[in-house]
Amino acid sequence: MTTQETANKLIELCRYGKFEEAQKSLYAQDAVSIEPEHTENNVVKGLDAIIKKGDYFRNSADFHSVEVSDALVSGNFFTLSMGIDLTWKHNQQRTKMEEIAVFEVKEGKIIKEQFFF
Repeated sequence: MTTQETANKLIELCRYGKFEEAQKSLYAQDAVSIEPEHTENNVVKGLDAIIKKGDYFRNSADFHSVEVSDALVSGNFFTLSMGIDLTWKHNQQRTKMEEIAVFEVKEGKIIKEQFFF
């Protein structure tokens, strides 16, 4: 799969809320996920750990909507703008999150994701 094809598949799955399916089918086993420094567990390594991190996030909130832009692709990298409207379960606070995500692809698999928000 090309970088563009990987990006398109990720976008399709994310727009339907199929985040874990996206991770299992598009991420390399040794992928790395990086969040901003002020977040807990900001660097996660390995597909199993990335899936666990995603499960924790998805289980911590009720999601109202997810928006994912089309991809901007350059070489082995692509970037997306993402917006999430959610209500945190622990305090019932509704939040709209906006972030930029940058992905690196090798041999059709995502090997690195980094989020900026």
